Amino acid sequence: MNRFVLLVLPCLLLFACTSKEKVDLIVHNAVVYTVDSAFTVAQALAVKDGRFVAAGSNDDVLNRYQANQQFDAQGKAVYPGFIDAHCHFLRYGLGLQYADLTGTRSFAEVVERLVAHRKKYPVAAWIVGRGWDQNDWPVKQFPDRDTLDKLFPGTPVLIGRVDGHAALANGKALQLAGVTAQSKTSGGVVEVKNGRPTGILVDNAIALVYKAQPSATRAEIVSGLRQAERNCLAVGLTTVDDAGLGRGEVTILDSLYRANQLFIRTYVMLNPSPENRDYYFKNGPYKTDQLNVRSFKVYADGALGSRGACLLDDYHDQPGNRGFLLSSPEELRKLAGEIYQHGFQMNTHCIGDSANRLLLRYYGEVLKGKNDRRWRIEHAQVVSAPDVARLGEFGVIPSVQPTHATSDMYWAGDRLGKERVRTAYAYKNLLRQNGMLALGSDFPVEDINPLYGFHAAVARQDAKGYPAGGFQMDNVLTREEALRGMTTWAAYSNFEEKEKGSIGPGKLADFVVLEADIMKAPAAELRTVKVHQTFIGGKEVYNRNGEKLAAR
Repeated sequence: MNRFVLLVLPCLLLFACTSKEKVDLIVHNAVVYTVDSAFTVAQALAVKDGRFVAAGSNDDVLNRYQANQQFDAQGKAVYPGFIDAHCHFLRYGLGLQYADLTGTRSFAEVVERLVAHRKKYPVAAWIVGRGWDQNDWPVKQFPDRDTLDKLFPGTPVLIGRVDGHAALANGKALQLAGVTAQSKTSGGVVEVKNGRPTGILVDNAIALVYKAQPSATRAEIVSGLRQAERNCLAVGLTTVDDAGLGRGEVTILDSLYRANQLFIRTYVMLNPSPENRDYYFKNGPYKTDQLNVRSFKVYADGALGSRGACLLDDYHDQPGNRGFLLSSPEELRKLAGEIYQHGFQMNTHCIGDSANRLLLRYYGEVLKGKNDRRWRIEHAQVVSAPDVARLGEFGVIPSVQPTHATSDMYWAGDRLGKERVRTAYAYKNLLRQNGMLALGSDFPVEDINPLYGFHAAVARQDAKGYPAGGFQMDNVLTREEALRGMTTWAAYSNFEEKEKGSIGPGKLADFVVLEADIMKAPAAELRTVKVHQTFIGGKEVYNRNGEKLAAR
């Protein structure tokens, strides 16, 4: 009998091993936040053909599956791939080739960086930069072009404010664009003093000079996308919602995906140009595993920092000014009808309470109550109390950026006044309307790192830990809400919740491994947590040790 057992036991063990299902990858000994409806926490996961096949205990997964590639996470935390629900991916990539003016503490420092940039790129036809913010300077006023005219008399210069809603051009740039003191534009301002343009352009006026710049070449666009992808994968982003692309740019993106030259997935918001509307209204949304083109990004107003946000009442620090709309009410209403008729999402940039009220009214006219069209308000930054409930009434999803609150909190009260600022950055109030928020960063306006947004959402503090008790803490989000906002709720806002945003059988195997658990780490340490690995479709595309993309 004992001899029989000795003979049979190896056979049984062999049968047990060979009966396991073969998969491509197993991750075990981890803390796996599946972000499913029950917010289940597992220990292991299995991947086959680019999709999750299981998540469960170590024993369950290891006993059921076998894989040539097996990764012991050594207790590290695993999350669904992070989704940035509102950013400017291509613009960020192209901007990596511009003068970086973020964090400048004075206009003098802006000038220093421009001089250094010119020395680095002495033959560039234009000097282009972005990222300055006069609110961070001792004198919180827009600069003028005089210094740039003296330093670069024969070279056009155009430098954008951090939010992209104001810019400064020198005299050569204005000359090439044909902009004079008499130039006018709807939904924008060419600032004039003493009968002469100061060089400051607000909102639609920026396009007057922007059109004079040479367009980015295909090679520049491809290079920008690849640089942007590398940086995004290193911070755990696996999907980016790029707000405001044209058909030509979408075509380049699609060609890169077809040639397996990009990993990161993209949800595209089209700009509502006549060309885009004509083509996509005729052909409908376009969807692959990598690319999702199903929405239009519409601008209702400008930004609060440049006083272009459209308010119901005067700016507290500039009586007589209520900002302005970037398109006429008639144009916005017409767009809403056309976008609805052709089955696309309408995702509208609304900062001021007047802009939010107007667009929610137009949304309501076409959506007519609860629906599953998933139209979005991008930013929803200042929403008056009577209008908040309309988000729930019409099933409108607020797409917000938590780091805007912690960047703007130093001066938002000056713009809005003590009472009205309470209606701004009210993420908890907005969340209550539909039980969800889509979270993003608006990069390059803010940093690309989604953990900065996570920290801002749950602590309502900036990188310096200011303010000590948090900013307007009645609108703080829980860690679970913040994580859902950058995974499953963001996926839902893109009509992608059945394929991504959580870890479960059949979903795309996009996930990120962090060095620390953001669900438990002290709030003060959240911004310093590093990404260990990023996976897209079950393929490792970033590893902190190697810091390289996987082979394509």
